Amino acid sequence: MRRDDLPAPSDDAEADPAQQALAVRTVWISDLHLGTPGCQAEALLDFLRRVHCDTLYLVGDIIDGWQLKRHWYWPQAHNDVVQKLLRKARKGTRVIFVPGNHDEFARKYLGHSFGGVEVVDDFVHETADGRKLWVTHGDHFDGVIQCAKWLAYVGDWAYELTLRISGHLNSLRARLGLPYWSLSRYLKLKVKRAVSYVGDFESAVAREARSRGVHGVVCGHIHHAEMRMVDGVLYCNDGDWVESLTALVEHADGRLEIIAWAQHQVAAPVPQAVPAAEGAT
Repeated sequence: MRRDDLPAPSDDAEADPAQQALAVRTVWISDLHLGTPGCQAEALLDFLRRVHCDTLYLVGDIIDGWQLKRHWYWPQAHNDVVQKLLRKARKGTRVIFVPGNHDEFARKYLGHSFGGVEVVDDFVHETADGRKLWVTHGDHFDGVIQCAKWLAYVGDWAYELTLRISGHLNSLRARLGLPYWSLSRYLKLKVKRAVSYVGDFESAVAREARSRGVHGVVCGHIHHAEMRMVDGVLYCNDGDWVESLTALVEHADGRLEIIAWAQHQVAAPVPQAVPAAEGAT
């Protein structure tokens, strides 16, 4: 799509002409965790205002029902995100919501549409170049959630605590003129058990995608943006809007990219040629 083919800016678009729109075929975002202090709602609103797409997938953990049950937190910016998503649906963007574990309450409404937002358990997306991608949040492949949900709640509490500590550290770093640094992301990448958990999760999701005869999978859940081949299957994780501020996008030709919005640049190399999964149709 050429720049001059972009639709006119919406009435709530940024007034700054230097902030150019991003025109893509498809967008996947997940793990917004609306209803928590960790949600980067302002950055997310900036992204949603500037992106134009035919289809927008909300790949789970959009609203954090777990934390809202513990204590109510819902500032105006979080309401603005919901309104912006609904506005996109009204203006012609197909919005598909695949609930996750934190918004599992929405799984009661599979097959329904609310304000133009379709609620589904999972979905198979076909790219412009003919590849089929299975879209799922991914919590079904998390052994902790499936086998010991109480431990998942403990882990969620520990994660929230880590985010608060990280926030204090970054307030200090900002005063020292240093850039943002995520403590939880650092631990996830450095702690051996956490690295093993991520690898096991990726393998399990890719294995299920291969059994379904698709070319790849798009998921969220683990807050770790990634795009790579796993056992012959294209594994894509769109990350989150708490730490990494990332989205997966599909361009008009079917090319996929992970966008790190905080840096406004590509966060991962894009596989140019992806072999068909065995048995894919």
